[in-house]
Amino acid sequence: MSEPSGLQTDRPALRTRYSHQACRDFLDLAETQSRRWQRALQYEREQRTHLEETIEQLAKQHNSLERAWREAPTLVSTTPSAPTANKGGSERLHKEEASDEDEDTEYFDAMEDSPAFITVTATENTQHRRSQSNLSGASGGQPNDWNQDDHMSPSCNDVSGKELQPCRKRRTHVPDKPNYSLNLWSIMKNCIGKELSKIPMPVNFNEPLSMLQRLTEDLEYHELLDKAARCDSSLEQMCLVAAFSVSSYSTTVHRTAKPFNPLLGETYELDRREEFGYRSLCEQVSHHPPAAAHHVISQRGWTLWQEITIASKFRGKYLSIMPLGAIHLHFHSSGNHYVWRKVTSTVHNIIVGKLWIDQSGDIEIVNHRTKETCQLKFSPYSYFSRDVPRKVSGVVADSGGQAHYILSGTWDDKIESAKILQSSRGGSGSEGKQKTVYQTLSPKLLWKKYPLPENAENMYYFSALALTLNEHEDGVGVTDSRLRPDQKLMEEGRWDEANSEKQRLEEKQRAVRRRREAEASDALDEGKEYEGYQPLWFHQRRNSVTGETNFVYKGGYWEAKERQDWSMCPNIF
Repeated sequence: MSEPSGLQTDRPALRTRYSHQACRDFLDLAETQSRRWQRALQYEREQRTHLEETIEQLAKQHNSLERAWREAPTLVSTTPSAPTANKGGSERLHKEEASDEDEDTEYFDAMEDSPAFITVTATENTQHRRSQSNLSGASGGQPNDWNQDDHMSPSCNDVSGKELQPCRKRRTHVPDKPNYSLNLWSIMKNCIGKELSKIPMPVNFNEPLSMLQRLTEDLEYHELLDKAARCDSSLEQMCLVAAFSVSSYSTTVHRTAKPFNPLLGETYELDRREEFGYRSLCEQVSHHPPAAAHHVISQRGWTLWQEITIASKFRGKYLSIMPLGAIHLHFHSSGNHYVWRKVTSTVHNIIVGKLWIDQSGDIEIVNHRTKETCQLKFSPYSYFSRDVPRKVSGVVADSGGQAHYILSGTWDDKIESAKILQSSRGGSGSEGKQKTVYQTLSPKLLWKKYPLPENAENMYYFSALALTLNEHEDGVGVTDSRLRPDQKLMEEGRWDEANSEKQRLEEKQRAVRRRREAEASDALDEGKEYEGYQPLWFHQRRNSVTGETNFVYKGGYWEAKERQDWSMCPNIF
């Protein structure tokens, strides 16, 4: 049966009426939900503003308390002069002066809280107390006083005592750092969880050196490698290589400012062949992720190369800096090839208090020719630990896993080695793990940090080497970090101009990258292969030892410098 014609006529109208009603209901619901979310968003904004104000107020209170604590009379520990501390008092006094710590230093030699082992100095060594006192600094010996290493082979003691004099006088100071105030939190609050290399930062956070120059600072204690190259024993050589790997962190203890991020294609050379026998070259080979390749060759028997990528994340209260990549060291005469990686650096008190840096993690150094290893542990700082701060401990073992040397010290002061006489299984530690007890000879000094130059606190806490890194040098490549204008302006104290130059250089780099991306897109449309950016002095090769692919030096830089032909270099400044 057919429906009445009136009902057929009304059905579209009913549908239209229902649709309009549904739309009105939806709009009412959407407006209600929108007002609800707007109220929630406004509440979150108010909470964030309140939190920022609270944190800023806490920071001010914390700084006020710090100033009051420093200015108020404090109880000074008199332990070294107390009657109970007469035994070895001068030794402990020098230890305290060296580490700027108080009673924590007492636990340094015992290493009783070491996670893996305990050392016991052999009692039959009648020279133990005198040697230990000397190595702790009581003798006032020089940092490279190698002659105390009487357990090393004769080849390692063959030091002439004659140092090559520099062919030119290097500078010993840079302009004092200006006293510019900056609200750190106002910038860092928007960086939480982000990769900091992608965030533009004013030069106020920087020091007037690039990351390439900071990488070159690893060579400050190059004489450790010169010494290691003369060792006949690969185990003794490993001890010196381990000390060298630790020494690179000694420059970071006061250096809380960040280096300049290098521009793509930026280079840095350090030619110290006439003074110290080595030549160093760095190049920024990638921009995102930022990666630098480094190559050093020494006339004194070794070659070092590395490719380092820096990953950094701001976690709110602290900043983690994670270097990725391996460091290779090859000794020419023996063929020993060592490989290791860097540990994580952490910058604390980003929001409240004074910035300070800690190093933590493990380093495994492997001699790929002999399969000997060194396990180094950088203990993270703990308020409740009785260990000396910045502690480093380690064990050097042969290819069979048998330990031969114990390493101990701190990454900001010194490293000592002690030859193991015998080992035994000890009692359980705090975590229930059984520790190994090593009986050793007296520790011998491998490395000690050089004192900072006078007025270093006003010169970014630069070491003597760091003060020379940005010094003008004739004949360097046109992409050298010394020629970077924003960095030079900052060093001269002209920070406003430096910030303007930094923005100009970064925009110029972005324009080049956009042009390169456009070329890649055009090549893809035409079905052609686009090679992309290729570094000038380094190329990617697979390493036969580790199996990894990384950037290695392909040659040509020093020859171009000799010809003074830089026509192949990009215009990055």
